[in-house]
Amino acid sequence: MGGTKGAGTRGGMGALLGYEVMAAVVDMLAQGWRKVEIVELTGVSHSYVYEIHQTLGGVYRPAESDYDPRYLDREERYELARLSEAGHSVREVARQMGRAPSTISRELRRNRDRSGRYLPERAHRLAWERQRRPKRSKIARDPRLRALVQSMLDERYSPDQIAGRLRVLYPDNPGMQISHESIYRSIYIYPRGEMARELRASLRSGRSGRRPRGTRGGKSKRRILGAVSIAERPEEVEGRQVPGHHEGDLILGSRASNSAVATIVERVSGYLVLGHLPHGRGAAAVTDAVAEAMSRYPTDLAKTLTWDRGTEMANHADLTARTGIDVYFADPYSPWQRGSNENINGLLREYLPKSTDLSIHTADDLATIAAALNNRPRKRLGYLTPAEVLANIQAKDQGVATTN
Repeated sequence: MGGTKGAGTRGGMGALLGYEVMAAVVDMLAQGWRKVEIVELTGVSHSYVYEIHQTLGGVYRPAESDYDPRYLDREERYELARLSEAGHSVREVARQMGRAPSTISRELRRNRDRSGRYLPERAHRLAWERQRRPKRSKIARDPRLRALVQSMLDERYSPDQIAGRLRVLYPDNPGMQISHESIYRSIYIYPRGEMARELRASLRSGRSGRRPRGTRGGKSKRRILGAVSIAERPEEVEGRQVPGHHEGDLILGSRASNSAVATIVERVSGYLVLGHLPHGRGAAAVTDAVAEAMSRYPTDLAKTLTWDRGTEMANHADLTARTGIDVYFADPYSPWQRGSNENINGLLREYLPKSTDLSIHTADDLATIAAALNNRPRKRLGYLTPAEVLANIQAKDQGVATTN
């Protein structure tokens, strides 16, 4: 198979490499092999593996999922593809396969893609979906539910957040509830034309196929004088039961702009405030921005701040003197110690992309972005929003409960 590098161009994936290779690649993808491993073991190109993955939407038919023998099985679909590409008529294909011409004709009509190609693996998966769920999806059947899901996608909710929020909003109405997996399937699997395109266009990731998330590496940090380790942080911080403890960091813009935005998250509620840094990200500028951001909280909700080991927080003693907030530093290469902040920084990249000049965003722009995220439901909060949870905390401090 060493001579197959570079294959995978449009119009001939199966013909260029042979369907045996295609089947092997699909099997490895279905079993969770990494694409780079598939390339090394099969000799195909990265683009070929990527095109197969995209064609199938990142969802694969499980093994041993065949139904009535009246239906074509996987091997027959590969044989059909070979014979069709060889130029045989429908009747000749049917004769060689021992099937009725109407079966072959219907198979080709149902499972060709928009360009007219018949890809056996895609056809096999689509047939499985039709056999397993012959009825239309719940979203397709219910215009009201579909409109609500679409509106939440437009608000940049994830499918998981939508599913959880619907349970909060309609606890006694199963008809207005749907699983996150059903939303993903409506977007990526079912060939529903315009509906799938509309849903996918609003998905936060914008991807045309599902894929697992990767991981981010750490950064080297210089020593900060007087830094107090996270190990000395009060024990009450760990349980996320006592409000007023925060995590913070910078998200960086392009190197040329030397721009950044300070991000600070309250651990119990997940409430976000952003620090405006229009004049660079030196220690003095960051101290001013963080002090201003934390001044928006009452004193009892601004107790501690756990920061990444970046030298932008070199003036931590000055910040403590100005605000009364105790500053602690996470261990090197340990982003999980600031899990809330790391998560929110990932969400912020939707609004503040990497390698762009973040200084173009005004303080009002940042307030709008923070408000959007603070009003997005979170799974760990029982699909309440950070703004709702913070409001409940403040109300309880005043002796008034607003919700359960």
